[in-house]
Amino acid sequence: MTTATLERVPAVSSRADASAARSIDLEFSNAREVHAGLEEAVSELIGVAAQEASCGILVTRLHPGRYTVALDESVPFGETYEAIAA
Repeated sequence: MTTATLERVPAVSSRADASAARSIDLEFSNAREVHAGLEEAVSELIGVAAQEASCGILVTRLHPGRYTVALDESVPFGETYEAIAA
């Protein structure tokens, strides 16, 4: 079973889609479901990133089972990077 928590932070924009998700927090209780859950979150943010065309996506592992998937201006548009929080 997967437990996922979504955090929706409004984009800094004057467009009507300003409430689009810019980051998604995920927590998994089962390692088998991490891959599918992260793929779904990245897919959701690809749509937002494509509209803005200004940044890529950063997937950060905070600790085992806990991740953040977010639009990040340090990541080039069209790319997805992975990081592990220290």
